[in-house]
Amino acid sequence: MNEFKTYHPLVNFIYFLSVIGFSMFFMHPVCLGISFLCSALYCFVLKGAKSLKTSIFCIVPMILTAAFINAAFNHEGVTVLRYFPNGNPLTLESVLYGFGAAVMIADVILWFSCFNEVMTSDKFVYLFGRIMPSLSLILSMTLRFVPRFKQQLKAVAQAQRGMGKDISKGNIISRAKSGLTILSAMVTWALEGSLDTADSMKARGYGTGRRTAFSIFSFDKRDGLALGTVIILSVYIMAGKAGGCINFRYFPSVKGAAASVWSISVFAAYFLLCLMPVLIELWEVRKWNALKSKI
Repeated sequence: MNEFKTYHPLVNFIYFLSVIGFSMFFMHPVCLGISFLCSALYCFVLKGAKSLKTSIFCIVPMILTAAFINAAFNHEGVTVLRYFPNGNPLTLESVLYGFGAAVMIADVILWFSCFNEVMTSDKFVYLFGRIMPSLSLILSMTLRFVPRFKQQLKAVAQAQRGMGKDISKGNIISRAKSGLTILSAMVTWALEGSLDTADSMKARGYGTGRRTAFSIFSFDKRDGLALGTVIILSVYIMAGKAGGCINFRYFPSVKGAAASVWSISVFAAYFLLCLMPVLIELWEVRKWNALKSKI
């Protein structure tokens, strides 16, 4: 289930630019909750329950740690819960702001996880190859290098384990030696790969003339409808933010904009925007089930 990935790269890029940008700047608790729920749901659709469970297992301690650190060092706010032994106050506003900031970071991490799954290196080269050829090449090589590095690291670690040099066994010194051996092998592999890539690009004449491009992507009516929906929802959400209907502050006291029909409609638009890839997947599943029932 990855129908949204088959859309035009421009649609994918504009969508993630919108949701990641909104997740970074909207601190309203409702917006944070919508972004977290939809990003986690889309991550589940893309990668499955196991991957989502691993991500949540790493994100939850980060949220609690960030909230604790902010409450320990940020003493702004008018609602004092208690006093620390050194006399500094623990305020409700600092605790809530710490949770909000941590959830915002978690939202961005989850959205970038989905972004890396949908936006491949080919799409980056297609979008920015002619505008910024060097940058697009670096980005595409980086995106391609990370999964290859993980696979090679796993292979080297398994080979070392077969030789009796497992980094999870033995004393600290033996583990350190095994880890340094793996690190040395990975650095050598990365350097050799970079030399091979440079020689290959030189042999193909990279940089000696005007760059040509080949693309298998085409912009059709489906992409136009999706892009138009993303733009309309994004403009409406930004208008609501500019109008102050989804403003929220944490200091000196917790206060948000009064609920209104406009604010509810903006939250609904934000929810639809964040849930858009999941709705596309559900629609395709419905079409597929209807097709199977006719066969």
